[in-house]
Amino acid sequence: MPLFEVETDAHIIITWAADDAAAEGVVAEAYPSDSIKRLTKRPRDTWVISKAALGLTDTDADPCIQARNCLSKAAGDKVHAIRLYMQETGTDLNDAKKAIESNMVMGW
Repeated sequence: MPLFEVETDAHIIITWAADDAAAEGVVAEAYPSDSIKRLTKRPRDTWVISKAALGLTDTDADPCIQARNCLSKAAGDKVHAIRLYMQETGTDLNDAKKAIESNMVMGW
């Protein structure tokens, strides 16, 4: 069964479906008020997120745990959390921003 990436106005959904119509049905069932912006059949049957593309390949400690700790210490203040992350991990501004922002969408 093919893997589809479906982008709506509010979500990106990764799902297995028999065809385009079935993938659209998954979205309609889960998010009936969303409208589909893009529907793509993935070339393979797996979904991969590259840690190298996120700049997370050479970190000894779990960057998500560190980022969440910094967000907690900063009481959710993004700029302060980025500064704390840079200070605690020695990473540059760009990598610290990626780590903090990627964890903010996970519940902060």
